[in-house]
Amino acid sequence: MDHDKLYEIELEDCPLCRDGVGLLEDEQGWCIYVACMNCGSRTAEIPYKNEEERLEAARKAALSWNTGKVIFTGAGD
Repeated sequence: MDHDKLYEIELEDCPLCRDGVGLLEDEQGWCIYVACMNCGSRTAEIPYKNEEERLEAARKAALSWNTGKVIFTGAGD
């Protein structure tokens, strides 16, 4: 997998707080999501089964983020 393509995906500022930077997170090789580094809002987890599906999962997570489809469950513990 060409990891550079993953880093080329553009993420807009957080659609909730409008101040935070989005970060693509890969959860131990089974899903990808985008999370705000400021408020903690995030997209749904997009699962993938292999390296070929990983880039597509990242693109789907970025699309959800950039169109404002995020969740925020409140302050963490």
